[in-house]
Amino acid sequence: MSADPGARASLDDEAGLVARAIKRDAAAFGRLYEAYLDRIYRYVYFRVGSTNEAEDLTEHVFLKAWEAIDRYEARGTPFTAWLYRLAHNLVIDHYRARRPTMPLDEIAETEELGLDVVATVEDLLDAEEVREALGRLSPEHQQLVVLRFVEELSHAEVAQILGKTEGATRVIQHRALAALARALRERENSEPSTDERRGPAGELPG
Repeated sequence: MSADPGARASLDDEAGLVARAIKRDAAAFGRLYEAYLDRIYRYVYFRVGSTNEAEDLTEHVFLKAWEAIDRYEARGTPFTAWLYRLAHNLVIDHYRARRPTMPLDEIAETEELGLDVVATVEDLLDAEEVREALGRLSPEHQQLVVLRFVEELSHAEVAQILGKTEGATRVIQHRALAALARALRERENSEPSTDERRGPAGELPG
């Protein structure tokens, strides 16, 4: 899913376009859609891990945004923060519809983190094993990791989206990375070793 490359750059007149969209100007909303489509899709994809589901949910985000645009009030919050909140809520609803409980990891120990954990997130977040581990975190931890390390938003921007202070956001990030590190270790420990996977003849199964 990709919009016009020229629309991906930051909009010079976002406030003006939003004001026009609030008055049901479809052309103005279309420009906002083209500008932020890729960012919202990428955010949703790293939450659900499926291209088809991410595409459907992303379109639903913008449909919801168009339906509710006349009730949008900036109040110092960027339009993108509002879109991310809509996306987050739809992802939560998506998981609730698929299974009775959300991934649970609400309590994370405040353990010291090495730089290798952050490097793993930044460098390997597109790897399947990291996406799988990410799916085992609480919704809030998933959201923060994706916003910080996929979308590369600042602590201030993430704080606006989460509706929290920057200090609280930093604490959540610390706990989220600790939880992700544990999930990665648990996944590694649960995988059979090479010797365990060898057959009777000492050969790996084909």
